[in-house]
Amino acid sequence: MTAVDERPAAPAESPRRRPHALIALLRNSWRQLTSMRTALVLLFLLAVAAIPGSVLPQRGVNPEDVRDFYTANPQLAPVLDRIGAFEAFSSVWFSAIYLLLFTSLIGCITPRLRDHVRALRARPPAVPKRLERLPQHAVVPAPAGGAAAIAETLRRRRWRVAVRGDEISAEKGYLKETGNLIFHSSMVLLLVGVALGSWYGWHGNRLLVSGPDGVFCNTRQQYAEVKLGPRVGDDLPRFCMRLDEFEAEFLPSGQPSFFNAKVTVDEDGGAPRAAEFSVNSPLRLDGANVYLLGHGYVPLIRYTDRFGKSQTSPVPFLTTGDMGLTSEGLAAFPDANVDPATGERNPNLQMAFSGLYLPTAPQEPPFTRSEYPTEQNPLLGLIAYRGNLGLDGGIPGSVYQLDQRQISNGRLTEIGSKELRKGESWTLDDGTTVEFVGTERYIVLSVRHDPGTMLLLVSSIGLVLGLMGSLFVRRRRIFVRVLPAVSGPPGPGLAGSGPPEGGSPTDGSSLVEVAGLPRTEHPGFAAEFSQLVAAIGDDRRTGEAATDPDERAGSREGAE
Repeated sequence: MTAVDERPAAPAESPRRRPHALIALLRNSWRQLTSMRTALVLLFLLAVAAIPGSVLPQRGVNPEDVRDFYTANPQLAPVLDRIGAFEAFSSVWFSAIYLLLFTSLIGCITPRLRDHVRALRARPPAVPKRLERLPQHAVVPAPAGGAAAIAETLRRRRWRVAVRGDEISAEKGYLKETGNLIFHSSMVLLLVGVALGSWYGWHGNRLLVSGPDGVFCNTRQQYAEVKLGPRVGDDLPRFCMRLDEFEAEFLPSGQPSFFNAKVTVDEDGGAPRAAEFSVNSPLRLDGANVYLLGHGYVPLIRYTDRFGKSQTSPVPFLTTGDMGLTSEGLAAFPDANVDPATGERNPNLQMAFSGLYLPTAPQEPPFTRSEYPTEQNPLLGLIAYRGNLGLDGGIPGSVYQLDQRQISNGRLTEIGSKELRKGESWTLDDGTTVEFVGTERYIVLSVRHDPGTMLLLVSSIGLVLGLMGSLFVRRRRIFVRVLPAVSGPPGPGLAGSGPPEGGSPTDGSSLVEVAGLPRTEHPGFAAEFSQLVAAIGDDRRTGEAATDPDERAGSREGAE
């Protein structure tokens, strides 16, 4: 009769459920996005995406250059405009790379930070069984204090120590991973600072002429070039500024050595106050910083029309870029030759003077370039034009250059040229006169507000410190095992180690087996391990000297 097994049958294992395809796709995509390899690729793509913003003109910086690029490249410009090349840093593709890099860095840092905190709180790992298999290995006599003395020696050398009976584990170099985390966290902070500056920052450029009439108030309409962030409205910080004096010093070669602007500032309706600022020392105001970018001359040209009415044009002349501050400009008089009796203005009798100003003209012609930036021999060359300046047509143009289209279509006629020195005048063919009265100074201001500046500073410091910690710190481990006293030859585990320094394995003393393991490539670890082993031996000799001074003294006396 066959026995029947009445034990209950084991329940059948239910088949493992496969995750949903969409969930699996999202999980794998997140893992790929938050990998370090993806972060490096996105960082490289961000650098590549910034190239169009550096090579091509940008509308937010200089819309006139964009217009000139359209004129010079009528086929290519529309294609580049459709992909946002003229607004690279606010384009969709640049923003996408920026946000992906931001997300990738946060996804990389968060788990690594959690693991690093756990590693800092955890004890060093236990001592392996076969220490002789580690890259560095030695056997020395045990110090007098045993494991406690060895642990104290390691702590004095800033090792994290864990004592488990007669076994000691020590670890050093946690700042390497700390440096990595500081570096990547600083990069995230850098991106946040750039984003804050782009959204809530603004900047504008302005020419400010010296004198009581050269007053600038911080409104959008008074800037020559202005760019406001998407989150910035027209309500800018309220302040006004007047240039009282500008000082400039130059070397004999013409290179500048000192710039300083003295201004009067009125902030938000308060009492006016005097202030100074220079190239490397901006003027700090509430909500804005004022930087000194450049300077130049303002020739004062006085024109007296046929009815005896005099007008002075204080238009700044822009420098051509040479070291002598050779400057070019335009003095336009659209309201000249207006009949005072009837008030009628003939647009064909408007006057304009295209000029070249030399602060230090050469002694002999041609007078085309200044020899020094200060006014040692000033000379103003003028070319006179009469006709319709085209200002009534509503077409925007530059106030520093004559519209050449008015000359080509015959609306403006050149009537002569003349070189004038200060105080000299020139009588034109219709009896009107133009006089070179003198010069004023002007400065080029850049008014900026960037709320992310402090974050950029902190992140830059963090990037440097984190990179130094990541490159120069090495993580390594030391394992120590105190062996019991032996009276015979060493066991198999100590084979090949040789007799320890300061004693023999057969003298009945305890031994210490020391092994080291570098966690990363560390060429100097062998020397550091040797110094550590020598320190343990020194502790042994120090302990003997401290515990047996009388015996050692008696031995010396007997020997004598």
